[in-house]
Amino acid sequence: MQTTDNATTRYEGSPTGQAFGQAQGAQALAPQATYADYKVIRRNGSVVSFEPSKIAIAVTKAFLAVNGGQGAASARVRELVEQLTQNVVRALVRSRPNGGTFHIEDIQDQVELALMRGGEHNVARAYVLYREKRTQARGHDEQVAGSTPGLTVTDNGVSRPLDMAALRGIIESACANLGDAVSAEPIVAETVKNLYDGVPMSQVYDSAILAARTMIEKDPAYSQVTARILLHTIRREILEEEVTQAEMGERYAEYFPQFIKRGVQAELLDDKLLQFDLKRLGAALDNNRDLQFGYLGLQTLYDRYFLHHDGVRIEMPQAFFMRVAMGLSLNEIDREARAIEFYNVLSSFDFMSSTPTLFNSGTRRSQLSSCYLTTVDDDLDGIYEALKENALLSKFAGGLGNDWTRVRALGSHIKGTNGKSQGVVPFLKVVNDTAVAVNQGGKRKGAVCAYLETWHLDIEEFLELRKNTGDDRRRTHDMNTANWIPDLFMKRVMEGGDWTLFSPSTCPDLHDKFGAEFEAAYTAYEDKVARGEIKLFKKVPAAQLWRKMLGMLFETGHPWITFKDPCNVRSPQQHVGVVHSSNLCTEITLNTSDAEIAVCNLGSVNLVAHLKEQADGTLVLDHDKLKRTVSVAMRMLDNVIDINYYAVAKARNSNLKHRPVGMGIMGFQDCLHLLRTPYASEEAVKFADTSMEAVCYYAYYASTELAQERGRYSSYRGSLWDRGILPQDSVKLLADARGGYVEVDSSESMDWTELRQRIATYGMRNSNCIAIAPTATISNIIGVSACIEPTFQNLYVKSNLSGEFTVVNDYLVRDLKARGLWDEVMVADLKYFDGTLSRIDRIPADLRAIYATAFEVDPKWLVEAASRRQKWIDQAQSLNIYMGGASGKKLDEIYKLAWVRGLKTTYYLRTMAATHVEKSTVAHGALNAVSSGGGEGAGGAGGVGGGAAGGFGVSGGAGVGGFQAAAAAAAAPAVAVEAAPEADGPVCMMRPGDPGFDECEACQ
Repeated sequence: MQTTDNATTRYEGSPTGQAFGQAQGAQALAPQATYADYKVIRRNGSVVSFEPSKIAIAVTKAFLAVNGGQGAASARVRELVEQLTQNVVRALVRSRPNGGTFHIEDIQDQVELALMRGGEHNVARAYVLYREKRTQARGHDEQVAGSTPGLTVTDNGVSRPLDMAALRGIIESACANLGDAVSAEPIVAETVKNLYDGVPMSQVYDSAILAARTMIEKDPAYSQVTARILLHTIRREILEEEVTQAEMGERYAEYFPQFIKRGVQAELLDDKLLQFDLKRLGAALDNNRDLQFGYLGLQTLYDRYFLHHDGVRIEMPQAFFMRVAMGLSLNEIDREARAIEFYNVLSSFDFMSSTPTLFNSGTRRSQLSSCYLTTVDDDLDGIYEALKENALLSKFAGGLGNDWTRVRALGSHIKGTNGKSQGVVPFLKVVNDTAVAVNQGGKRKGAVCAYLETWHLDIEEFLELRKNTGDDRRRTHDMNTANWIPDLFMKRVMEGGDWTLFSPSTCPDLHDKFGAEFEAAYTAYEDKVARGEIKLFKKVPAAQLWRKMLGMLFETGHPWITFKDPCNVRSPQQHVGVVHSSNLCTEITLNTSDAEIAVCNLGSVNLVAHLKEQADGTLVLDHDKLKRTVSVAMRMLDNVIDINYYAVAKARNSNLKHRPVGMGIMGFQDCLHLLRTPYASEEAVKFADTSMEAVCYYAYYASTELAQERGRYSSYRGSLWDRGILPQDSVKLLADARGGYVEVDSSESMDWTELRQRIATYGMRNSNCIAIAPTATISNIIGVSACIEPTFQNLYVKSNLSGEFTVVNDYLVRDLKARGLWDEVMVADLKYFDGTLSRIDRIPADLRAIYATAFEVDPKWLVEAASRRQKWIDQAQSLNIYMGGASGKKLDEIYKLAWVRGLKTTYYLRTMAATHVEKSTVAHGALNAVSSGGGEGAGGAGGVGGGAAGGFGVSGGAGVGGFQAAAAAAAAPAVAVEAAPEADGPVCMMRPGDPGFDECEACQ
């Protein structure tokens, strides 16, 4: 192996030479950096340029050392070298997307890893042995040579010695009060290893952050250490001097008024913020709340949320929360008191507003709403007006749900031209390209979901819009799609009947009907077909169309399965309109019409922050705190309606008329961990029920208080609220409308009498109050599990615009430490088994159950828990279905179960074979980061044979309306879902153009 020394010493002055198999650098390099932004630190501390060609030489010589000189003539070796070099460069650059330095040892580590992952074990073994031999030799040489002199740094153009005592002090301060498992020493050592003489001071801190990041897998507390070092760099950038955390108690108060004035002068902030008592607000900022952040949360805020001017951040964390609070209290009588109240629920992480509100509150263009729903008319004016509205709403960071059911089908007659329509698909292609072209305020790509009802004659082509094969002119690779399914179709599936497809130009009234009225009108049109009065139609077996729906969902992740009738029959606002679709994330169910674009403003309660310990050590929901938080949060959400900037007049009219809001939850899985309750259990289902009941009760109560203070919303008269029908009461309406096929638990744990009386007396301020959004980003900010999601993995790497973040389940680590099981072997085991515990023998069975990951939990438990929540919710919930080893039979029974259990919508189907679901893959025990985009992909072989939705019983569940729906489902005809081919999953369109972006939503 003596020749491979050149591979490592190329960076130490030896001739470069021309290597074959050079890396395709443009493919590996992050878009925001070039190779000139990277340097390599030699072992003697000197710095040289980063050149991928030298890595190719290193890999080449490693092969030649094992295969002999004849390997140079091998095309196989050349191709392997090229691929392995690309892998090494990609891994290096991905770890520092904005540029930086690599120590020579880091490069060698990546070469070694690439060889092992590439299956070149003999080459890797020889390379490892050679490195060990050279390390021993260098150790002897270093003993003879003695210690190296101190480093110098460049700070603001001035060269000075590196103050090691100060650097160590910063790192030690970051480690303070985080337990014995956290130590500053390894961070200091790794930081210094990556420095060179004359290094800019900013890179010193970058090196410290990188060093601390690498320790997170050893103990989750290092995430807070990393965040605190990052916090120091933020203070240094904004205050332009070194300021300790202890000093920030006074400095925040001094800085805050200056920040507001600077933001107004830079035309970033609303002039009205200057009317506040800035001194009073500055004094209310709590610098200790900066210490709550984990690294992922603070880095996300820094990269995407903090205001900046001329490329420099001007907003610190607590100022950020106060700026948002000020923007939401502009119309309050006592602005300062309300701003401080709002600030406290945000900065304590008890509640978090949605991403558009965090982006824009207090700014000159305060577009604070998350979701917009539109319906598209069946003429060119209506279609292109909808496209214009999409562009305007998306420009200011709104997520869109479009109802396209009214647009006539392929082959329909066009009266004005006496021609034939091309159907809805060509227009959806334009929608797709508009979403790509219009950037959401420069922060993320436009995001839209198109909905189509199941009776539309174009439905079969609609199902295939996300396929990677076929005519690309009739594909929409960048847009989400969803099925809007009437109950009658599901009955036909259950009963083995036929289904007739129509053009809406033939039966325009179906679009605005639901329940019994829809069934009567639909069967009347079928009678017309039988009499030959309707020529343009198609009849298919309902089970065949259902099979294709599930097959496409399995293969492409789209269209999502959503149910029209539950959304309408249980809608409080059915007296003034029809719900024609849901939104981008399937949790909003509001009316739309030609005159109204539905708007919803979102925020989420951090459920885990509302648990309290009792005298016996058990944890329970803290109802008093929850009521206070929800009351403040509902006031914030109601304020958004009046403060909001509306890009389209129809959105303003709708929002002011009905005043809907969507309060959700996050941290549900965290609660289960603390309660030591497996997700796959009746106890978890019960907690989902009682916790959602409490959140909904206090939200509806708060809306009555706002109505008492401010007046009820203008379209209140005639609503279900006005008729004394609460969301849980409307389940019976659904059962009556279906004539059965509904099994939903009807138990209550709270006394609703007082609330019913208050609604009757004061009415409601908001037509709708509750919607569980995905919370992908805001849950990252505060460091809890997203909305109602199960644990994805207990150890994985999340990739997004800010880089790569190791995520470790700190609840699991705490339990393993208590049992003496947390060690390096356990870390390696978790990596090897993809963050799952089922195959790690030394983990006790109780922990394996509590910390089961999403694909280990039978999806029936996700549906059962969602059903319990849905009875309390006046809108819907973003419910992802996780399915390990998905089959046609399992898909069939789970989605039938969702319908029978009264769910209004479902979101993504996530399968084990998906390539864009957040996951980690493992090679030789090493964790490999992959993208965590929201698109879901293909499965393996789909099963054959139908499953019964009613195969799963619910403890305490009652068949509503005298019909045992689950039993009926069990007797329904089997629906075989054809095997879906292996396919690369679709990429969710909520990312701002980066395939590593970790979000699958626009609402949060």
